[in-house]
Amino acid sequence: MTTLNVSTTAHTELVPITDQVRTVIRDSGIDKGVCTVYCPHTTGAITINKNADPDVARDILLAVDKLIPQNDPDYRHAEGNSAAHVKACFFGASDQILVHDGDLVLGIWQGIYFCEFDGPRQRNVHVDVTPH
Repeated sequence: MTTLNVSTTAHTELVPITDQVRTVIRDSGIDKGVCTVYCPHTTGAITINKNADPDVARDILLAVDKLIPQNDPDYRHAEGNSAAHVKACFFGASDQILVHDGDLVLGIWQGIYFCEFDGPRQRNVHVDVTPH
């Protein structure tokens, strides 16, 4: 397992990590298998989506913020970050991506993102490559 360090700069953002994950795969020497990307934080997540246009990430965050508002008078969690916990649940803590010919099997426009919902912070993302 390899741990990536991810620095976030905003309260909510999608940070592209595809290149770092590809480096882990290349360094592993594994030609065919499965890559697991895991977020060990309760207010962060992992997702795969379009990486060719930064407006897509912006639009995703805009829609999520409309669905799950930052401040809701019914939230009870004392730390004030209930929305971040809810958002992380919807996105999920991990993704698995096939590895073939020593590279991620992603669609031409797909990329892997760390989702920050309670930043800015220093975060960790664990990457594990398992051979087939």
